[in-house]
Amino acid sequence: MKRYIFQAAAILVLAASPAFAHTDTGTTTGFSAGFVHPVGGLDHMLAMIAVGILATQIGGKSLWLVPASFVGMMIIGGFIGMSGIAVPYVELGIVGSVVGLGCLIAAGQKMPTVVAMFLVGLMAVFHGHAHGTEMPINVSGIEYGIGFVAATGILHIAGIGLSIIVQTIGRKAAPNALRLSGGIIAATGVTLFTI
Repeated sequence: MKRYIFQAAAILVLAASPAFAHTDTGTTTGFSAGFVHPVGGLDHMLAMIAVGILATQIGGKSLWLVPASFVGMMIIGGFIGMSGIAVPYVELGIVGSVVGLGCLIAAGQKMPTVVAMFLVGLMAVFHGHAHGTEMPINVSGIEYGIGFVAATGILHIAGIGLSIIVQTIGRKAAPNALRLSGGIIAATGVTLFTI
C-alpha cells in the first residue's frame, strides 16, 4: 500500500511542472531536442505512459498494436502539422488525451484491441500535429521528428514495463493498482486544463 501512495505522490509532484510543451513554432530542431521534448511536458509524458498501461490492461496483441497505432498516427499528425494544415483544439486534444486515457485505465474494462487502436490513434494526431508545426522542413527537423518518435516509443515501453512489474509484484492487487494509476492520470489531466 505504501508503494501505491508513493507513486500517487510522485505523479502529483510532477503535476506542478508546466503542462504544455508547445510554446514556439518552427524553432525546435535536432535529434536530442526531439528526444527530450516528450519528457519536458507532463501532458505528453503521461499520455504516452498511459498508452503503455492501457495496452497492458488489454493484453495479448494489444501490447504492441496499441502503442504502434499511437506512433503511426502521431507521425501522420506530424506530417499534417508540417504541411501547415490546421487542426482545431490541438492543445485541448493533447490534455484531453491524458484525461481520456486515464479514465479508460481507471474503468479497468477490457475493450477490443481495434477500438483501443482507434482511440489512441485519434489522440496521437493531436500530439503529432503540435510537433509537426514546430519542425522546420529540413534535415534538422527530420532528426527532431525521429528523436520524438524514439522517445515516444520508450515512454510506451515504460508504461508497459511498469504495468508488468505491478502485475508481477502483486497479482491480486494489480488490477486495482492499475485502475488507481488511471485515476491519478485522469485527475492530473484535469489539473492541466487549469494551468
